[in-house]
Amino acid sequence: MSNLENRTILLTGASQGIGATTARVLRRYGAGLIAHHRGDEERADLTTALGEPDDERLRFVAGDFLVDDEVDRLWSEALAWRGHIDTLVLNAAMMWPHGGVDDDEDTWLESWQRHQQVNVLAQARLMRAAVRHYRERGGGVIILMSSWVAQRGVTDPSMLPYAATKAAIRAVAQSIARGYADQGILIYLVAPGIVSTKMSLDFAELQGGIDAVTETLAMKEWVPPAEIGELVAFLASGRVKHLSGATLDVNGATYVR
Repeated sequence: MSNLENRTILLTGASQGIGATTARVLRRYGAGLIAHHRGDEERADLTTALGEPDDERLRFVAGDFLVDDEVDRLWSEALAWRGHIDTLVLNAAMMWPHGGVDDDEDTWLESWQRHQQVNVLAQARLMRAAVRHYRERGGGVIILMSSWVAQRGVTDPSMLPYAATKAAIRAVAQSIARGYADQGILIYLVAPGIVSTKMSLDFAELQGGIDAVTETLAMKEWVPPAEIGELVAFLASGRVKHLSGATLDVNGATYVR
């Protein structure tokens, strides 16, 4: 069991899907949680799921990853809450099924640029800020929500930008893990398969429906988001430092490396 009562955690993309479930798990284990959301609608979702923010254990911070200044402000506001951050959980990402070979030029370019900004540049920007902060404090934890597509590619070629950017940010995280391991900076990558979230449901519609996707899975069931949340809570404690740099596959034995 993870005890996070003395940890301050910044979780991006906390209002939906894996992020929302992970936020509830982190709260249950006592973490001081900074829950990131994009706008007013997502803030309302957070309030419904977690309750009203307070000065002691819960803070909400907005930020649109398409805008560099908002990414920087997110980190600054999160850091100002308690004066330090122990764990950064990079969960926010975008998946827009465009940017494949047959898309028109404008759509292709827009999709690649947006995926690059949200899934790579914004994440790398936050990692950079975290590393600088952790070097001053003598260490800290970064958890990147990766995906099995970063290793094996996508089955739908319209999602080329998503796969490419997931692979790119994985390389950034692994490189930081190797470069700063001797300074107490720990990085873990969590690579889910098909998780029971709206994003996965939308993906399933592109692949012939829920039953068709389920039939491809070794366990014939989707990953419950709570399992991801429990894993993140364990990693957030930083108790197993020699796991740093590892990618943890959570896909029910469908993709075994």
